[in-house]
Amino acid sequence: MQLFRAFFTILTLAAAAAAEVSPARLAGQAQAYFEAGTFQGAVLVARDGKPILSRGFGKASVEWDVENAPDTKFRLGSVTKQFTGMAVLMLEEQGKLSVNDRLSKHIPEAPEAWAKVTIHHLLTHTSGIPSFTSLPDYQKTNALPAPPAETMKRVAGMPLEFEPGARFKYSNTGYTLLGLIIERASGMEYAAFVRKYIFEPLGMKDTGYQDQKTILPRFASGYARGPKGLIHASHIDMSIPHAAGSLYSTTLDLMKWDAALRDGKLISVAGYAKYFTPEKDGYAYGWLVREQSGLTVHQHGGGIEGFSTVITRVPGEKLLIVALANIENSQAGRLATDLLQLSLGKDVPKPAVRKEIQLTAEVLSRYLGVYEFSPAFAMTVTLEDGQLITQATNQPKIPIFAETERRFFPKVVDAVIEFQVDGEGKVTGLVLEQGGKKMPATRR
Repeated sequence: MQLFRAFFTILTLAAAAAAEVSPARLAGQAQAYFEAGTFQGAVLVARDGKPILSRGFGKASVEWDVENAPDTKFRLGSVTKQFTGMAVLMLEEQGKLSVNDRLSKHIPEAPEAWAKVTIHHLLTHTSGIPSFTSLPDYQKTNALPAPPAETMKRVAGMPLEFEPGARFKYSNTGYTLLGLIIERASGMEYAAFVRKYIFEPLGMKDTGYQDQKTILPRFASGYARGPKGLIHASHIDMSIPHAAGSLYSTTLDLMKWDAALRDGKLISVAGYAKYFTPEKDGYAYGWLVREQSGLTVHQHGGGIEGFSTVITRVPGEKLLIVALANIENSQAGRLATDLLQLSLGKDVPKPAVRKEIQLTAEVLSRYLGVYEFSPAFAMTVTLEDGQLITQATNQPKIPIFAETERRFFPKVVDAVIEFQVDGEGKVTGLVLEQGGKKMPATRR
């Protein structure tokens, strides 16, 4: 599933003092990802509000041969959630709501089963409300308009997945409900509220809510990967992601956003403390917050039709890394991690450049089936429009590409899948190589 899913890159950071960073080395790393076919978009590395690297890679429009640039606009996907969290806290400081309010105070038509759910639960993904993006029929309906109230109806009859507050489970439904709460508490549409109270005061002129009717200059086209190269991404009506994923921005505007967070603009000191205080699994109000090697890291990523994004902040180093891609399921997150490591004085290897070959549908069909890593975890391999697709348990579909007749690789992560064949030529399993480990799976 491409849709405004969040992805978080688990960082392993060295506690390093601020060091001189070569812009050429940073650019070279991003260029290597572009040449490997795993990233195209715009990248920003900044320290204390001053860009070290700010440039585009690849095309904003393949059709028109237009290059990506720092002022190119991209869908943010789930990076939207940090703005929604800020909007909620601004309304709290205006006295129009409390994060401790029950959801039902603002949405009285909500199911009785949600009676204990609070705004805080929604913000921290601890509500237990199922995510509508995980519904089996979701991808069949995501081209149809569905504002938050309609989205709520899709899951209203489903039981909570756990007692509110008991644990963390990412829920896009929760953030669309927050959008509805913002609208009811403020008396304004979500798009108008964030524009008036966040984007305009911060001078973020290239950031807003994509309504698909408004013509946006310098807005990138969104792409996916097909069997023979890039294709147009599938359509999604932007009323669906709403406060969970409908904003767009540029790397330069996100630098203004970072400066506002660093300088304590918009809300009080106490408000910022609440904003960045993690709940379960390190999730705060639209940010994943980690303490690693003596450094605090704020991060969030997003994936939506045609785009994948990540923003990473290290406040103690005044570092900001932004990677915005106009190709879904890119390695924007891994690239951002590499750029952060380089900015902290560590060296990182260049990504491997793998050469893709074309195989016939007859050969590809040999590998279809379910491969079991354990009783609770398996990978299903299918063939869709000539493209071999993998889908692990509770994970999105990922296309894989042939390097040899039996050896395949995805372009979204650094991994290799090698299918195993017995003496009679029958496919019996596969081995997934990732992160220095080899993980075998048996074909059912």
